[in-house]
Amino acid sequence: MKIPLYQIDAFTAKPFAGNPAAVCPLEEWLDDATLQAIAAENNLAETAFFVAEEEGFHLRWFTPAIEVELCGHATLATAWVIFNRFDWQLDNIDFRTRSGVLIVSRDGERLVLDFPARPAKPTGGIDETASALGARPAEMLLAANGNALAVFGSEAAVRGLKPDFRNVAALEPFGIIATGPGEDCDFVSRYFVPKAGLDEDPVTGSAHCTLVPYWAARLGKSKLFARQVSRRGGELWCEDRGWRTLIAGQCAPVIEGTITI
Repeated sequence: MKIPLYQIDAFTAKPFAGNPAAVCPLEEWLDDATLQAIAAENNLAETAFFVAEEEGFHLRWFTPAIEVELCGHATLATAWVIFNRFDWQLDNIDFRTRSGVLIVSRDGERLVLDFPARPAKPTGGIDETASALGARPAEMLLAANGNALAVFGSEAAVRGLKPDFRNVAALEPFGIIATGPGEDCDFVSRYFVPKAGLDEDPVTGSAHCTLVPYWAARLGKSKLFARQVSRRGGELWCEDRGWRTLIAGQCAPVIEGTITI
């Protein structure tokens, strides 16, 4: 069996930046063990698999270690593949996922994700987080999906974090989103998630479901421009719409080939 493979760098306009995702179209679903093995072989933050349905597509995402319930960059990459390699004529794509129906639409050179908002509430754990990240956040919040938001005072503080990933993995939250005000953008972030088999995710669309409500309230504006300041880096144009979060970005195709099973 041969499966098409597209590797797309998401949330960037240039190759070798943003967050790389593997995208694999399937005629029908393979067993979960095979999907997980393919994702482990690809060894990227996420591999997306999709199957066409009568109205849209069924979409799933796997890290090298687990299946996840929501992934922004691999959804963006999958939409790019459908728009640009499958001659999709409509301006919107509906994806049926573990997080409900997600819609991706075209907006010029950008693609826009319509995702659920996941606002966070104040929580404790500052001392433990400071020890794991090597710097003390000014504020800690926790979202319903188990991700913690660690707020720092500056972009430099976020860029300068040197986490001890073993200690990060031992913390109660599933992942830690570190954030602070940006120097040439509204806010910056980094995302540490060793529990998912990733020490640091390069650019994380789903983390912005928590970041955008926080910064929209703090800055008093609904439209925000953000940077994720990992080594690869990425750019996200966001909008707070209450219980929904719009997250837009560009994609750069890098590799096209086949997987042989």
